[in-house]
Amino acid sequence: MARKRYSEEFKVEAVRLAREAKRTGKSAKVVARELGVHSNTLADWMETDDMAHAGTGKNTQGLTPEQENEQLRKEIRLLKMEREILKKAAAFFAKETG
Repeated sequence: MARKRYSEEFKVEAVRLAREAKRTGKSAKVVARELGVHSNTLADWMETDDMAHAGTGKNTQGLTPEQENEQLRKEIRLLKMEREILKKAAAFFAKETG
């Protein structure tokens, strides 16, 4: 079965709808179902958007303080994970050249 391709505009709008729905208590799975997209696909798009905008505050606009704290905690976890990956890669390449 061929993989379905979605336009960048569709992805951006889907992420926006999922974030907006989350603020009102609606789950991202429901939004994915309404859009005809697998919930894991929408989750991947949201994670990609989080990584692209980590630290910019874009993903926290309009959130309650509790929701903003949770979003910022996710960004911190993501940044720590990225830092660990970079440390391991640096050590690997240092070992390769040394």
